[in-house]
Amino acid sequence: MKSFTRSRLAVAALALVTGTAGLVGTLATTKAEAAPAAVTAPTAVTAVNALPAGFKSVGYMPSWSGSVTAIQYSKLTHINYSFALPNSNGSLQAIPDPGKLNQLVSLAHQNGVKVSLAIGGWNNGNDSAFEALAANASSRTTFVNAVMGAINQYNLDGVDIDWEYPDPGVSGDRFTLLMQQLSTTLHNNGKLLTAAVISEGGTANGVQPAVFGYVDWLNIMAYDGGSPHANYDWSVNAMNFWKNRGLPKAKAVFGVPFYSRPTYVAYKDIVAQNPANANVDCYQNGGTQCYNGIPTIKRKTQWAVANAGGIMNWELSQDATGSLSLLSAIFDAAGGTQNPPTGKTGQIKGIAGKCVDVAGNNSANGTAVQLWTCGSGSGQTWTVSTDGTIRALGKCLDVAAAGTTNGTVTQLYDCNGTGAQTWQAQSNGNLRNPASGKCLDATGQSSADGTRLQIWTCAASANQIWTLPA
Repeated sequence: MKSFTRSRLAVAALALVTGTAGLVGTLATTKAEAAPAAVTAPTAVTAVNALPAGFKSVGYMPSWSGSVTAIQYSKLTHINYSFALPNSNGSLQAIPDPGKLNQLVSLAHQNGVKVSLAIGGWNNGNDSAFEALAANASSRTTFVNAVMGAINQYNLDGVDIDWEYPDPGVSGDRFTLLMQQLSTTLHNNGKLLTAAVISEGGTANGVQPAVFGYVDWLNIMAYDGGSPHANYDWSVNAMNFWKNRGLPKAKAVFGVPFYSRPTYVAYKDIVAQNPANANVDCYQNGGTQCYNGIPTIKRKTQWAVANAGGIMNWELSQDATGSLSLLSAIFDAAGGTQNPPTGKTGQIKGIAGKCVDVAGNNSANGTAVQLWTCGSGSGQTWTVSTDGTIRALGKCLDVAAAGTTNGTVTQLYDCNGTGAQTWQAQSNGNLRNPASGKCLDATGQSSADGTRLQIWTCAASANQIWTLPA
């Protein structure tokens, strides 16, 4: 029906075609398939706590590949188990390898990670079951009931709908109705609803903007396109395509590939040939094969921290280990491994002796950073850290949305290790942000209380001279 080549390999379909029809909710729960018992709260630091507030690190785990004991749970917030397949009447085929799913849920929950069931996938381009079940109210209801049955049976936290792809028009209308009904039922039961969507283009219009309000977020498959494959600029454009359609930043999760194109080779096999391949995006293997190495993965993650709601990867079994791991690169770039650095602490003074100040001593993300008469509040106590950040109230001085243009305002934001939060003290008193090449600046050369701080072309003017803690 559709000619797109996707990362959801045909092997997914082969692994699932033996599934039997029937409502999952009505399947007898055998001892081998029983839902995992409740587990105690995690004692280790979880990714939810280590990463910036609300930032998601999502990984797909296929039923047909990889061991659930090899997953780096401490670097993930969510895992999608792939794939269950729907029948045209709305029922679900049998969950592939239910023992693996049970073990995954148990280990994930012990580590504070939520697990959803991914339904669909590329399936050799055959989405006829989705088309049929979404076509009438009865089969939509059957599907919603089957989904809730699977969630309850396997102690899941939600579902990820991976219909590839609802076409614009009637198909899109029916997808909207299906997602609306799923949203009502799942959210009323405290469960997550997400969906995987195509990167960009006309087909994306099959996911209507109304769906944005029904989902917790969209996993945007920003791969299998661009030249070279999934390059930074093409991928960021794909993310902005969805945001420009009205998808809120917090619901836009940036998908990255753990494999190459045009020949599909797992990243772990690419770096097994030569560890140096981890630091580039293309290598020679019967022609030029392109993927995302560690520097590009980190750059995308930094963009996502500033401009999106998280990072998603396809898929976990294709990652390498140790220092070559892409999941570790994501976690590092999002600020997950950072311990609060040391540095000199005190007031930062600027034009007319006024102090750099967090408006209202408010530690919320996005709070304005301004000039104010010096006082004794914690909103004027800054640590000029050894890692290049400038911190107050447990957060970092940040260039809004990682902007680089004159007049981009500064704010307080969760520390995330991105270039938008790196500052270099210059010998002339400037504070330079290397990522933008601009300097911290009091707007309009004003010294009035409440003057917003911004970035501007570096100069030796009084509104760009700062005295740091001694």
